[in-house]
Amino acid sequence: MKIENNKVVTISYSAFDNNTGVLLESNNNSNPLQFIVGMEHVVPGLEKQIIGLKEGESKEFVVESNEAYGAIKADAVKEYPIEQFKGIDLKKGMTLVNQDQNGNQIYVKVADFDKSNVKIDFNHPLSGKDLKFNVNVLEIREATNDELTYGQVINEGDSCGCGSGCGCH
Repeated sequence: MKIENNKVVTISYSAFDNNTGVLLESNNNSNPLQFIVGMEHVVPGLEKQIIGLKEGESKEFVVESNEAYGAIKADAVKEYPIEQFKGIDLKKGMTLVNQDQNGNQIYVKVADFDKSNVKIDFNHPLSGKDLKFNVNVLEIREATNDELTYGQVINEGDSCGCGSGCGCH
């Protein structure tokens, strides 16, 4: 079976900054990544590069920033009154946890600050970086109808999100 849209794929990978060679992320010694191809669960360039691979195959490739986390956007840096950060020992470059309008956690960086204002960078930490991936395809299977309906992988014992805890099996 080859990787194509609507297949559940399980991979192990390492991602490096292509310019510096620094390891940014890896799941080689932990839980493999499992996702449905075509559901935009991973960066587009990664998904495009693994299409057509078979179980047991490996591939090394570079994904340019525009196919990964995008370019750094100047308008993603916002300025806020320092009073909003009362009780935080601010340091340039530190990461803070924030929430978006849907209550999801997002990580932001303190770009700069002075006595009255703090500049917060909302760019993804990997924005502007070309990424080199080493990917190993561990498993490929057909997605179930429930998985395609709910847009997420449902393993035995998982809930599909319907709220009943049944897993819709």
